[in-house]
Amino acid sequence: MIVGNGRPNGHFTSCDQCPLRKRPNLREFSAEELAFVKTFKTDELRVDAGASFLREGTRSEHLYTVLSGWAFRYKMLDDGRRQILNYALPADMLGLQGALMNEMEHSVEALTPLVLCVFPRAKLWDLYSRLPSLAFDITWLAAREEQLIDEHLVSLGRRTAIERAAYLLLHLFARAEESGLVKNGCIQFPFTQQHLADTLGMSLVHTNKTLKRLFVSKAVRWKDRVFEMIDRTALSGIAGSDFAKAHPRPFI
Repeated sequence: MIVGNGRPNGHFTSCDQCPLRKRPNLREFSAEELAFVKTFKTDELRVDAGASFLREGTRSEHLYTVLSGWAFRYKMLDDGRRQILNYALPADMLGLQGALMNEMEHSVEALTPLVLCVFPRAKLWDLYSRLPSLAFDITWLAAREEQLIDEHLVSLGRRTAIERAAYLLLHLFARAEESGLVKNGCIQFPFTQQHLADTLGMSLVHTNKTLKRLFVSKAVRWKDRVFEMIDRTALSGIAGSDFAKAHPRPFI
């Protein structure tokens, strides 16, 4: 069962014409892999911004690849506090945990309108048994999620507030850049300061004050939701890290 305001897209993008395949940072499929993925994909789903289409404690019968839009993974505490775990952009996979662990241990919400490619959980074993190369790709995607969570844990545990904020903005900018969403060093980020606060594990007031300190550095500018990278070296210095140019990565 698909949870949330998900509904059939009404327009099915052929895998042959998939816009993601044009991105230079995504690896090419072999003819055999492409033929399998065309049978593996059963539908497309459109999800409204603000809808949670995967929920903690539910069983996921599907896997999804983000075709367009942004989403975020999160957990809720009993008192209503929210911790955002990470963000999903085009070419990222969602729902793998629920497909392999019987139920979701986090929820996923659409940050913007989403279009998702839908893959049935029941055919996952067929993928693993018939195409080891695609099975490796799914393993790679799972390992990458673990890596992102590791960095997030380092931020929460050891980075100062301004280092956390700088690292998160640099991370999201780099991922948006890989997705071809950055133009002339600028991007219209779809999230608010509340989303950042829930990611950084800080109050909204503390997040606002931290961002003001960061903006004084003149490394970035963020006005009317348009984020501009002014001095990446300076931002990397504050964050204590930078992101190397990505090699072609897998997707399903």
